[in-house]
Amino acid sequence: MKKILITGGAGFIGSHLAEALLGRGDEVTVLDDLSTGSLANILDLNPDPRFTFVLGSILDPGRVDALVRECDEVYHLAAVVGVKLVFENPIRTILVNVRGTEIVLEAALRYAKKPLIVSTSEVYGKDVDPRHMKFRETDDLSLGTSLRWVYACSKALDEYLALSYQKKTGLPAVLVRIFNTVGPRQTGEYGMVLPRFAAQALAGRSLTVYGDGTQVRSFCWVKDTVAALMALMDAPAAAGEVFNVGSDEPVTILDLAERIKAKAGSSSPLEFVPYDQAYGKGFEDIRFRVPDTSKLQALVGFRPTITLDGIIGEVLASLRGR
Repeated sequence: MKKILITGGAGFIGSHLAEALLGRGDEVTVLDDLSTGSLANILDLNPDPRFTFVLGSILDPGRVDALVRECDEVYHLAAVVGVKLVFENPIRTILVNVRGTEIVLEAALRYAKKPLIVSTSEVYGKDVDPRHMKFRETDDLSLGTSLRWVYACSKALDEYLALSYQKKTGLPAVLVRIFNTVGPRQTGEYGMVLPRFAAQALAGRSLTVYGDGTQVRSFCWVKDTVAALMALMDAPAAAGEVFNVGSDEPVTILDLAERIKAKAGSSSPLEFVPYDQAYGKGFEDIRFRVPDTSKLQALVGFRPTITLDGIIGEVLASLRGR
């Protein structure tokens, strides 16, 4: 049994991670300020005596210090997330993501605890290598000048910071770039497209497609993402390395909308919304976002257990149940 700290553990992915770790027999402490997380995500975990929720911020060095001191491993998920939220709050995005990660790394080094730092596919930026049309961990990062890239820039700095700690001090930090992850408890409130489409289809409302809908994405089931995180934390060879975590099954946003409508039995029309109207002037979209996960597969044997159509069915079932 391990004692695990999850920052941002009341969020979508964090709550599923907490659930899986408890199921494995670990003790889990969640630190979350509930700015984007929700108590509803962890209510079912509260009766477990091995689970502890702490209301607080990763920007509180004393709180983080005390929690890291008592744990064996740290999964650092806390961050400002969601395209819309980031574009509207760039200053807070940089402060929370960069300073918060620095505080977590400082405490992990102080008490010799292993941290797993959750980054994002956004760090790759705009351009995919046309030779293989999937993002690889060795690809260059290509960010734009729009404030739309604030989140990507802050998370890239988190990565460089963690890798610097690993190189200079030996801190066994693991870096994970998560691609679009979906499942129960996810909300479309902060720009997540699949749960937004699913909710709109079930309600008979128009499915709002930002831009022209030809953007290409991939979607990974949250339990597969969580399994990958846990496997990487347990793998000594993952220290000091960066890994893509996600599905390599590509889909355009238009195709995604039509597949959700078909699964939901919905006749909802598509409503195309210009980016400026959806996010504000100056927003720049990512045209392609699909990972190469061969490095992850080679180390821990990861493969997604559920296809996109299966994911859509699960999300719709979850929303109907809710």
